[in-house]
Amino acid sequence: MKNLVEHLSQYAAYHRDPRNIASHFIGIPMIVVAVTVLLSRPGFSTGGLWLSPALPAALASVWFYLRLDLRLGALMTGLLALCLWAGAALAVQTTMAWLSAGLGLFVLGWVIQFVGHHYEGRKPAFVDDLSGLIVGPLFVVAEIAFLLGLCQGLKHEIEARAGEVRRREVVRLRG
Repeated sequence: MKNLVEHLSQYAAYHRDPRNIASHFIGIPMIVVAVTVLLSRPGFSTGGLWLSPALPAALASVWFYLRLDLRLGALMTGLLALCLWAGAALAVQTTMAWLSAGLGLFVLGWVIQFVGHHYEGRKPAFVDDLSGLIVGPLFVVAEIAFLLGLCQGLKHEIEARAGEVRRREVVRLRG
């Protein structure tokens, strides 16, 4: 199994344009929530816990993230718990509300992703390696951590392999 740096470096190689990364901050969370919502039916409540296909999918994802890194995995666990909560809340609504929310978030999230990859000039990572579908959410969390000044050692390891995020030049008008 690849380690954290290998997974994130491989994914990061497809995401060096800041506009593409920014689009992922919006699109990937929308897609993760959408998949959780769509997998939240059929389901039933037992002891205050909503049991649906979303739960084992989330648990498998949590296991993957925790094996890679305990800190980021714990954060991903909390975020997926929020997604499960949202999925359960929508699953008990009318079929139209549940399906509209799930499909709407899914389609809009992917549109945003593909706009970002237009700026990148490169196809999404999952086209070459399906593991990109599970690494993507972790990439977003890691990138947010980097922006907050956290996990700088991890950032440097990734950039040593994938290159730095391209800086956009600002054109200054002289008046």
